[in-house]
Amino acid sequence: MLHSPSYCFCFGGFYLWSQDTLEAIGAEGIEIEEVAPEDGWYVYEAADAAQGLVIYPGTKVEPQAYAYLAQGIAKQGITVAIPSVRLNLAIFDVSKADEIIEARDELDWFISGHSMGGAAAAMYADKNLDSVSGLILLGAYAAGNEGLSASDLPTLSIAGSEDGLSTPAKIEDSSANLPANTEFIEIPGGNHAYFGIYGSQSGDNEAEMSVREQQEMIVGLIVEWMENVR
Repeated sequence: MLHSPSYCFCFGGFYLWSQDTLEAIGAEGIEIEEVAPEDGWYVYEAADAAQGLVIYPGTKVEPQAYAYLAQGIAKQGITVAIPSVRLNLAIFDVSKADEIIEARDELDWFISGHSMGGAAAAMYADKNLDSVSGLILLGAYAAGNEGLSASDLPTLSIAGSEDGLSTPAKIEDSSANLPANTEFIEIPGGNHAYFGIYGSQSGDNEAEMSVREQQEMIVGLIVEWMENVR
């Protein structure tokens, strides 16, 4: 089937937009341990790990922007895996977690994501309730679903009070799309972009803390929560 010039132009424009990514940047007090990608995954190994955590990146955010978060969690005994996703949009690659979960089935896997990556993680959890042990949303909220909201899947939602994109109001309005046992935690002064380390983001509010402070709070919240789920 032949495609019209307008269709090709629109797709070409969308493709170019999807490739204009938010890259990891340096920040004061932040030291990143380089991990080489393997088969499209950045894996931060924890010695003798029993649990694993997949982090889906936010829209057009490079996986390495979550490296500091991942290495901090890995140092606490949890293996973390961050994928490169199709067109830099996790919503177009929802089933990506299958690859690592099936390859590393000795671990007890949790699924998480930031922003639209969190929405994709919730979609994955909805269709794979028997494959994951919990869901963690980072500055994100879930869309309507059939299984997740009615389930008792352990779920954690971490938000920032200054998030201008996944605002506290949006998270509250969509809370019915998550299990009734979901734990909601709001970081006072936290914003949207500081769930990763890639600089500022259009539409976001300025954080009332450093990116390092917000990142370390997120690491602590995730590790403590996952330990209690065991």
